[in-house]
Parts: sequence; structure tokens; C-alpha cells
Amino acid sequence: MFKSKTDRIIILLLISAIFFSLVLYANAKDRVDFDYQKKLFDDSYVHTIDLLIADPQSFFEASQDENYVMADVLIDNEEFKNVGLRAKGNNSLHLSKEYDLLRFSFKIEFDHFQKGYSYHGLDKLSLDASFQDNSYLKTKLTYDMFETMGVPTPLTSFAKIKINGQDWGLYLAIEEVEDSFLARNFGLDHGQLYKPDYQNFNDPNLDIALCYLGDDPKLYEGIFKNARTNITNSDQKRLINILKDYHNGNFEGLDIDMILSYFTVQIFCLNWDSYIGHTGHNYFLYEDDGVMFLMPWDYNLAYGTYAFGMSEPIKDSAYLINFPIDTPAFKEVMFKRPLYHLLMQDDAIFERYHQYFEKLLNNFFANERYVLLINQYARLIEDDVKNDPTAFCSFEDHQLALKTLERWCELRYQSIKGQLDGSLPSTISALQENPERSIEVDLDIRDLGDFEDLENCPNRERSKAILRSLSLKSTS
Repeated sequence: MFKSKTDRIIILLLISAIFFSLVLYANAKDRVDFDYQKKLFDDSYVHTIDLLIADPQSFFEASQDENYVMADVLIDNEEFKNVGLRAKGNNSLHLSKEYDLLRFSFKIEFDHFQKGYSYHGLDKLSLDASFQDNSYLKTKLTYDMFETMGVPTPLTSFAKIKINGQDWGLYLAIEEVEDSFLARNFGLDHGQLYKPDYQNFNDPNLDIALCYLGDDPKLYEGIFKNARTNITNSDQKRLINILKDYHNGNFEGLDIDMILSYFTVQIFCLNWDSYIGHTGHNYFLYEDDGVMFLMPWDYNLAYGTYAFGMSEPIKDSAYLINFPIDTPAFKEVMFKRPLYHLLMQDDAIFERYHQYFEKLLNNFFANERYVLLINQYARLIEDDVKNDPTAFCSFEDHQLALKTLERWCELRYQSIKGQLDGSLPSTISALQENPERSIEVDLDIRDLGDFEDLENCPNRERSKAILRSLSLKSTS
């Protein structure tokens, strides 16, 4: 018999803790741990990846086709033969060519030519070139925020890229959101994965905006043609029913907490190259057992630096830093993004949305965790950025971008904190009516990376010279 009420409370707390631990174990025990997690994605040091290409000149000339070629790759001096390699990117790839630049992002698909082949369990890898990101840190820091919020997030690490033994530049290695990622986060018996994308940029693309368009799967080609898992008619029907239900006010098919966590980071970082943006793409859609949520991808154009598809890109740094969290896009876009717009009509969900912002601010910004991470990463990559032979910017511009990114986060934190307590406007209309009610901003958003950097790239000719030397070696 328990001696006191305190004893009973302690026992109940212990039982609850044990039960909670068992629940967590039950939910996590089917997840797969891979060796690649502690090898390439040990982010405490800069890795080395050497791309061994038979004909580098032809590979770069055909980069816009985004076709895989067979190549070998050395990862930290460990060789993997006959993998698939291609250039990666939408606008970044096309603009690199337009500005006569050779620094592309890459994809490595280990099992492209050999079924079942992998890098210690990893099936696919992206190498991000930090296009329009002079800090080299936008994607890395943003993924840290998503991890803080509990959103399934790709693993990352910095890697010095070589081509046929010749230094090419510092990149960010990113775990692709495909089979290995799914097994690591959800187990082998995982759900369905989609990467919605537009068929034509100038079309309405309401399917990838997650609008309900009817029951015919052909109306959702932007989703179903971009499935990353094998899907059936039942899978299509189930997802369409989720869209239909939430358009009718039934949110049972939505993992609301995960969706709010996703939106919170997106909106903090002003990532308009995403669901809440003009393109409406660059996100992953995960559905399992009739419930769906969104997962992150691609942040080199975050922090207010996105300009594609906008007739008049916003360059006013003060306006961007103070951009409202309750209307995170203009109405011509917002009304076409029902997953956000309809959820926010529910008062209880709207309150939870603000609570998730409080969580992000308290866990990542109030304690200056972002400062520690920026400084930690900056020290880690300093020498490799300084010696990057294909960098889009000078080392001095990189250092300026680091200071700008840290200050950007500090000011954005202050702005959102004021929006949450009501001292600053949290809607576009309120901000336009009261522009004086905003925090002062002492930075230039363009210092994070802009088209001017592409025009004045200091390494344009140097990268061409490296490619010429590689091509001469390949023919000798």
C-alpha cells in the first residue's frame, strides 16, 4: 500500500513514462538503421566525393538533358562502380547555362544501372551546389529547423567534390527522399511518396496545389506521374478522397500537427519556391493509411531570395523580414493553396499554428541555437570555401552572406515574436495599413545571393579551364 499521495503520483508518473517509452519503441522498432547515416552523413567533418567520369566534356555539354550516365564514385576513398550520375536542377541548371557557368548540382543514383546496389544502404544522393546561396548554409540550417520541429528531414553533410581527381568545389551532400529515406523514417512497410511537380509552368497546376478537381486520377497527373513509390488505383483513390474531404471541412485525412510544423518553418524562412509560392512545388507528399502530410525539399532560394515567376520580385529587405505569418503569400496565390488556406479557417487549428511558431522560436532562436550552428558550420567549411575553384562568389562575399544570414534570422525572430504577441501586424493588409508598425532592418537581402553574383562570378573562366584539363586527360 502506498504511504502517501506523493508516492502514488510518483508511481503513476513512472508507469506513464514506461508506457510512453514502449509506445515510442513500438513506433520506431520497424525503422531501418543504415550504415550511411554514420558514414557520409556524419556532419562533424567535410567529406570527399570524387566523381570519375569517362568523358567530362560530353557530360557537361549534355547536362541540360538530365540523363544519367555511368560513372564511378569515390566517397571518402571508398569506391562504388557503375553508378548513375546526372546534373540536377530546374531553374538553377538552366540559369547556370544562361550565365555561362559550369557549377551544377548533381544526383548520384547507386542502383540506376545495378539493381539493389547502394552506398551502405543509400539508394540515391544529391550534391547541392549552393546556387544563389553565398553562405553555403541555407539548406543545412533550414533542415536543422525542420528536425527541431519533428518533421522527417533528409540527412546532410558537407563534401568537397572532385572530378577525376581534380578539385571542383564544396557542395552539400543530401540524402534523397526515396526508398532509403522512407525505410529509415517509416520502416519497410511504409506508405506512398509523391513529389508533385508542374507539367507546364504556365498552367494553373491546381493538382500540385492540392486542390480537389474531381474523382478522375487523370486530373492529378502532376501528383501521380511524380510518385516515388509504386502506386495502385486504390492509392490514387485514397489520396483523392483526402483532398475531397478536407475541401469539405473534414480534416481526418490530414496529419495536422506535421503539416503545421512544416508550414511554420517554410513561413519563417520565406521559402516561396515551395507549396506556398508561385510554383507550388518543391515539396514531398507522404500518405499512409489514409493520412497525409508534407515534407521539405530545396532551400537554396529561401530567406526571401526567390524571384522566379514573379513579375516584380520583392527586394525590399524590411518588407521581407516583416512579412506576415498569417497571410504568408498574396491572395492571388493564397486562395489557390487550400491546404493552408482552409486549415487556417478553423480557429483551433489557427491557434495551434501559432503555438508551433512559439515552439520554433523558443527551441531554435530564443536560445540562439541558430547562432551556434551558423558559427559551427562556418568554421567547418571556411578553408574549403576559401579554396573553392568554382564558387559562385568571392570568399569576402561568403563572409558577408554568413553575417547577413545570422542577422536575417535574428530580425525575423524579432518580427514574428511581435506578430505573435500582437504588437506587430501579422497580415498583409494590416502591414500595408500600418507600415510604421514593423521592426527596423539593417541588412540587404541580396547579400545572401543574387543574380548579380552570377553575372560577376569570379570563377567562370577557372571552371572552364578545369573542365578543359579534365577533357584533355580523358582523351590522352
